[in-house]
Amino acid sequence: MTGSSAAESEARAVLEAACRQAGVGVEGASLMRLSENALYRLPGGVVARVSRAGQSAVAIREVRVARWMRAQGVPAVQPVPGLDQPVEVRGRAVTWWLELPPHRHGTAVEVAAALRRLHDQPIPAEFEIGRLDPFVRLAERIDRATTLAEADRAWMRGRLSELRSRWAARSEGLPDSVVHGDAWIGNVVGTTDGRVVLLDLERCSIGPPEWDLTSTAVKTFTLAGITTADYRRFVAAYGHDVTGWAGFETLRDIREFRMACMAAQVAAENPGRRAEVLHRVACLRGERGPRPWHWTPVP
Repeated sequence: MTGSSAAESEARAVLEAACRQAGVGVEGASLMRLSENALYRLPGGVVARVSRAGQSAVAIREVRVARWMRAQGVPAVQPVPGLDQPVEVRGRAVTWWLELPPHRHGTAVEVAAALRRLHDQPIPAEFEIGRLDPFVRLAERIDRATTLAEADRAWMRGRLSELRSRWAARSEGLPDSVVHGDAWIGNVVGTTDGRVVLLDLERCSIGPPEWDLTSTAVKTFTLAGITTADYRRFVAAYGHDVTGWAGFETLRDIREFRMACMAAQVAAENPGRRAEVLHRVACLRGERGPRPWHWTPVP
Protein backbone atom coordinates (compact mmCIF):
# COMPACT_ATOMS: atom_id res chain seq x y z
CA MET A 1 0.00 0.00 0.00
CA THR A 2 1.42 3.42 -0.95
CA GLY A 3 1.78 6.22 1.57
CA SER A 4 -1.15 8.16 0.14
CA SER A 5 -3.46 5.13 0.02
CA ALA A 6 -2.52 4.18 3.58
CA ALA A 7 -3.21 7.75 4.74
CA GLU A 8 -6.58 7.73 3.00
CA SER A 9 -7.49 4.35 4.48
CA GLU A 10 -6.66 5.58 7.99
CA ALA A 11 -8.60 8.83 7.50
CA ARG A 12 -11.65 6.94 6.23
CA ALA A 13 -11.60 4.61 9.24
CA VAL A 14 -11.50 7.65 11.54
CA LEU A 15 -14.35 9.25 9.59
CA GLU A 16 -16.55 6.18 9.80
CA ALA A 17 -16.01 5.82 13.55
CA ALA A 18 -16.73 9.51 14.15
CA CYS A 19 -19.89 9.42 12.02
CA ARG A 20 -21.19 6.43 13.96
CA GLN A 21 -20.51 8.27 17.22
CA ALA A 22 -22.21 11.48 16.02
CA GLY A 23 -25.11 9.75 14.28
CA VAL A 24 -24.14 11.09 10.86
CA GLY A 25 -24.72 9.00 7.74
CA VAL A 26 -21.49 7.97 6.07
CA GLU A 27 -22.77 5.65 3.33
CA GLY A 28 -21.43 6.78 -0.04
CA ALA A 29 -18.77 9.12 1.39
CA SER A 30 -16.30 10.19 -1.30
CA LEU A 31 -12.84 11.66 -0.84
CA MET A 32 -12.59 15.26 -2.04
CA ARG A 33 -9.04 16.11 -0.99
CA LEU A 34 -6.21 14.57 1.01
CA SER A 35 -3.64 17.08 2.18
CA GLU A 36 -3.27 18.83 5.53
CA ASN A 37 -6.76 17.54 6.29
CA ALA A 38 -8.85 14.85 4.61
CA LEU A 39 -12.13 16.16 3.19
CA TYR A 40 -15.06 13.88 2.38
CA ARG A 41 -18.36 14.60 0.69
CA LEU A 42 -21.23 12.94 2.54
CA PRO A 43 -24.87 12.52 1.53
CA GLY A 44 -27.19 15.44 2.22
CA GLY A 45 -24.87 18.31 1.34
CA VAL A 46 -22.36 17.71 4.13
CA VAL A 47 -18.56 17.87 3.99
CA ALA A 48 -16.59 16.07 6.72
CA ARG A 49 -13.12 17.24 7.66
CA VAL A 50 -10.67 14.83 9.28
CA SER A 51 -7.70 16.56 10.88
CA ARG A 52 -4.22 15.27 11.50
CA ALA A 53 -3.49 13.96 14.98
CA GLY A 54 -3.26 16.44 17.82
CA GLN A 55 -5.48 19.11 16.26
CA SER A 56 -8.60 18.83 18.44
CA ALA A 57 -8.11 22.24 20.08
CA VAL A 58 -7.71 23.81 16.64
CA ALA A 59 -10.91 22.12 15.43
CA ILE A 60 -12.85 23.37 18.46
CA ARG A 61 -11.68 26.91 17.77
CA GLU A 62 -12.48 26.62 14.07
CA VAL A 63 -16.11 25.68 14.79
CA ARG A 64 -16.44 28.54 17.31
CA VAL A 65 -14.89 31.02 14.86
CA ALA A 66 -17.27 29.97 12.10
CA ARG A 67 -20.29 30.49 14.35
CA TRP A 68 -18.93 33.85 15.51
CA MET A 69 -18.43 34.95 11.89
CA ARG A 70 -22.02 34.07 11.09
CA ALA A 71 -23.21 36.17 14.04
CA GLN A 72 -21.05 39.07 12.82
CA GLY A 73 -22.34 38.83 9.27
CA VAL A 74 -19.00 37.71 7.83
CA PRO A 75 -19.75 35.09 5.13
CA ALA A 76 -17.85 31.92 5.96
CA VAL A 77 -18.26 28.18 5.66
CA GLN A 78 -20.56 26.91 8.43
CA PRO A 79 -20.58 23.80 10.62
CA VAL A 80 -23.62 21.54 10.41
CA PRO A 81 -26.02 22.81 13.10
CA GLY A 82 -27.25 20.56 15.88
CA LEU A 83 -24.09 18.47 16.12
CA ASP A 84 -21.80 18.38 19.15
CA GLN A 85 -18.48 18.70 17.37
CA PRO A 86 -15.66 18.02 16.89
CA VAL A 87 -15.57 14.30 17.60
CA GLU A 88 -12.13 12.87 18.36
CA VAL A 89 -11.12 9.42 17.14
CA ARG A 90 -7.56 8.07 17.49
CA GLY A 91 -6.37 11.56 18.39
CA ARG A 92 -7.83 13.08 15.20
CA ALA A 93 -10.68 15.60 15.15
CA VAL A 94 -13.65 15.24 12.79
CA THR A 95 -15.96 18.15 11.99
CA TRP A 96 -18.95 18.42 9.65
CA TRP A 97 -19.70 21.41 7.43
CA LEU A 98 -22.49 22.56 5.12
CA GLU A 99 -21.34 22.03 1.54
CA LEU A 100 -21.13 25.17 -0.57
CA PRO A 101 -22.76 25.52 -3.99
CA PRO A 102 -20.36 25.27 -6.96
CA HIS A 103 -17.65 27.88 -6.50
CA ARG A 104 -14.41 29.29 -7.87
CA HIS A 105 -11.35 30.96 -6.41
CA GLY A 106 -11.99 34.52 -5.35
CA THR A 107 -10.73 37.44 -7.39
CA ALA A 108 -8.21 39.86 -5.94
CA VAL A 109 -10.98 42.39 -5.28
CA GLU A 110 -13.18 39.75 -3.60
CA VAL A 111 -10.33 38.65 -1.36
CA ALA A 112 -9.63 42.26 -0.39
CA ALA A 113 -13.29 42.96 0.42
CA ALA A 114 -13.62 39.77 2.49
CA LEU A 115 -10.48 40.60 4.48
CA ARG A 116 -11.53 44.20 5.02
CA ARG A 117 -14.85 43.00 6.43
CA LEU A 118 -13.15 40.48 8.71
CA HIS A 119 -10.45 42.86 9.93
CA ASP A 120 -13.06 45.50 10.78
CA GLN A 121 -14.85 43.20 13.26
CA PRO A 122 -14.40 43.63 17.02
CA ILE A 123 -12.24 41.01 18.69
CA PRO A 124 -14.60 38.36 20.14
CA ALA A 125 -15.03 38.44 23.90
CA GLU A 126 -17.18 35.31 24.21
CA PHE A 127 -14.34 32.84 23.58
CA GLU A 128 -10.55 32.77 23.45
CA ILE A 129 -9.50 32.90 19.82
CA GLY A 130 -5.75 32.87 20.49
CA ARG A 131 -2.86 34.81 19.00
CA LEU A 132 -1.33 34.23 15.60
CA ASP A 133 1.65 31.88 15.56
CA PRO A 134 3.19 31.99 12.08
CA PHE A 135 5.59 29.19 13.01
CA VAL A 136 3.06 26.61 14.18
CA ARG A 137 4.17 23.06 13.30
CA LEU A 138 7.10 24.19 11.13
CA ALA A 139 9.76 22.52 13.29
CA GLU A 140 7.72 19.31 13.23
CA ARG A 141 7.46 19.44 9.44
CA ILE A 142 11.19 19.92 9.09
CA ASP A 143 11.90 17.00 11.43
CA ARG A 144 9.57 14.77 9.40
CA ALA A 145 10.99 15.82 6.02
CA THR A 146 12.77 12.48 5.69
CA THR A 147 13.13 12.71 1.90
CA LEU A 148 15.52 15.66 2.35
CA ALA A 149 19.23 15.41 3.08
CA GLU A 150 20.25 16.31 6.63
CA ALA A 151 22.16 19.33 5.24
CA ASP A 152 18.92 20.71 3.79
CA ARG A 153 17.06 20.15 7.03
CA ALA A 154 19.87 21.81 8.97
CA TRP A 155 19.57 24.86 6.74
CA MET A 156 15.80 24.92 7.25
CA ARG A 157 16.22 24.78 11.03
CA GLY A 158 18.65 27.69 10.87
CA ARG A 159 16.29 29.64 8.65
CA LEU A 160 13.43 28.99 11.06
CA SER A 161 15.46 30.39 13.96
CA GLU A 162 16.36 33.48 11.93
CA LEU A 163 12.74 34.09 10.95
CA ARG A 164 11.58 33.77 14.55
CA SER A 165 14.01 36.51 15.55
CA ARG A 166 12.93 38.77 12.70
CA TRP A 167 9.25 38.25 13.56
CA ALA A 168 9.86 39.24 17.18
CA ALA A 169 11.67 42.41 16.06
CA ARG A 170 9.30 43.38 13.22
CA SER A 171 8.21 46.96 12.70
CA GLU A 172 4.92 48.17 14.16
CA GLY A 173 2.09 48.24 11.66
CA LEU A 174 -1.70 48.26 11.62
CA PRO A 175 -3.61 47.59 14.85
CA ASP A 176 -4.16 43.91 15.61
CA SER A 177 -7.44 42.37 14.50
CA VAL A 178 -9.02 39.01 13.86
CA VAL A 179 -7.05 37.56 10.95
CA HIS A 180 -7.88 34.62 8.74
CA GLY A 181 -4.35 33.28 8.95
CA ASP A 182 -4.20 31.58 5.54
CA ALA A 183 -5.87 34.07 3.23
CA TRP A 184 -4.72 32.96 -0.21
CA ILE A 185 -7.24 33.15 -3.06
CA GLY A 186 -8.22 29.48 -2.78
CA ASN A 187 -9.53 30.10 0.75
CA VAL A 188 -11.81 32.93 -0.41
CA VAL A 189 -14.32 31.66 -2.96
CA GLY A 190 -17.14 33.04 -5.06
CA THR A 191 -20.24 30.84 -5.18
CA THR A 192 -22.82 30.47 -7.93
CA ASP A 193 -25.44 32.01 -5.63
CA GLY A 194 -23.46 35.26 -5.51
CA ARG A 195 -21.66 34.98 -2.18
CA VAL A 196 -17.98 35.47 -1.34
CA VAL A 197 -17.15 32.98 1.40
CA LEU A 198 -14.13 32.39 3.66
CA LEU A 199 -12.92 28.77 3.92
CA ASP A 200 -10.41 26.91 6.11
CA LEU A 201 -10.73 28.86 9.34
CA GLU A 202 -8.34 26.76 11.43
CA ARG A 203 -5.67 29.49 11.57
CA CYS A 204 -8.01 32.35 12.50
CA SER A 205 -6.55 34.26 15.43
CA ILE A 206 -5.59 37.71 16.68
CA GLY A 207 -2.66 39.23 14.86
CA PRO A 208 -1.43 41.88 12.44
CA PRO A 209 -3.74 42.36 9.44
CA GLU A 210 -0.59 42.55 7.32
CA TRP A 211 -0.23 38.78 7.74
CA ASP A 212 -3.37 38.23 5.67
CA LEU A 213 -2.46 40.91 3.13
CA THR A 214 0.97 39.38 2.57
CA SER A 215 -0.59 36.25 1.05
CA THR A 216 -1.80 38.17 -2.00
CA ALA A 217 1.49 40.05 -2.29
CA VAL A 218 3.34 36.71 -2.31
CA LYS A 219 0.91 35.37 -4.90
CA THR A 220 1.79 38.36 -7.07
CA PHE A 221 5.48 39.04 -6.58
CA THR A 222 6.89 35.67 -5.47
CA LEU A 223 4.85 33.31 -7.62
CA ALA A 224 3.47 35.51 -10.43
CA GLY A 225 0.11 33.85 -9.78
CA ILE A 226 -1.83 37.05 -10.37
CA THR A 227 -0.88 40.17 -12.31
CA THR A 228 0.44 43.39 -10.83
CA ALA A 229 -2.71 45.05 -12.16
CA ASP A 230 -4.77 42.62 -10.08
CA TYR A 231 -2.61 43.43 -7.10
CA ARG A 232 -3.25 47.15 -7.55
CA ARG A 233 -6.98 46.41 -7.60
CA PHE A 234 -6.53 44.39 -4.39
CA VAL A 235 -4.78 47.33 -2.71
CA ALA A 236 -7.44 49.79 -3.86
CA ALA A 237 -10.26 47.55 -2.60
CA TYR A 238 -8.66 46.95 0.81
CA GLY A 239 -7.18 50.42 1.26
CA HIS A 240 -3.63 49.50 2.26
CA ASP A 241 -0.51 48.28 0.42
CA VAL A 242 1.44 45.92 2.67
CA THR A 243 4.49 46.00 0.39
CA GLY A 244 5.13 49.59 1.47
CA TRP A 245 5.43 48.57 5.15
CA ALA A 246 8.89 48.16 6.70
CA GLY A 247 7.96 44.72 8.05
CA PHE A 248 6.75 43.32 4.73
CA GLU A 249 9.90 41.40 3.80
CA THR A 250 9.85 39.55 7.12
CA LEU A 251 6.25 38.41 6.63
CA ARG A 252 6.92 37.58 2.98
CA ASP A 253 9.91 35.43 3.91
CA ILE A 254 7.91 33.61 6.59
CA ARG A 255 5.09 32.95 4.12
CA GLU A 256 7.51 31.57 1.54
CA PHE A 257 9.20 29.41 4.17
CA ARG A 258 5.85 28.02 5.30
CA MET A 259 5.13 26.99 1.71
CA ALA A 260 8.45 25.17 1.50
CA CYS A 261 7.78 23.38 4.80
CA MET A 262 4.34 22.31 3.62
CA ALA A 263 5.88 20.83 0.48
CA ALA A 264 8.43 19.03 2.66
CA GLN A 265 5.61 17.49 4.70
CA VAL A 266 3.85 16.32 1.53
CA ALA A 267 7.08 14.86 0.12
CA ALA A 268 7.67 12.89 3.33
CA GLU A 269 4.42 11.07 2.55
CA ASN A 270 4.79 11.15 -1.25
CA PRO A 271 8.47 11.02 -2.28
CA GLY A 272 7.49 11.92 -5.84
CA ARG A 273 7.21 15.51 -4.59
CA ARG A 274 10.83 15.66 -3.39
CA ALA A 275 12.03 17.57 -6.46
CA GLU A 276 9.55 20.37 -5.73
CA VAL A 277 10.80 20.70 -2.15
CA LEU A 278 14.42 20.87 -3.32
CA HIS A 279 13.45 23.53 -5.86
CA ARG A 280 11.69 25.65 -3.25
CA VAL A 281 14.58 25.41 -0.82
CA ALA A 282 17.02 26.34 -3.60
CA CYS A 283 14.89 29.39 -4.40
CA LEU A 284 14.91 30.49 -0.77
CA ARG A 285 18.68 30.04 -0.65
CA GLY A 286 19.14 32.33 -3.64
CA GLU A 287 20.13 29.56 -6.07
CA ARG A 288 17.31 30.05 -8.60
CA GLY A 289 17.59 33.73 -9.35
CA PRO A 290 15.31 36.56 -8.27
CA ARG A 291 11.55 36.37 -7.73
CA PRO A 292 9.14 35.47 -9.23
CA TRP A 293 9.78 31.73 -8.99
CA HIS A 294 7.80 28.94 -10.59
CA TRP A 295 6.53 26.66 -7.83
CA THR A 296 4.35 23.69 -8.72
CA PRO A 297 1.37 23.30 -6.36
CA VAL A 298 1.46 20.29 -4.04
CA PRO A 299 -1.74 18.64 -2.75
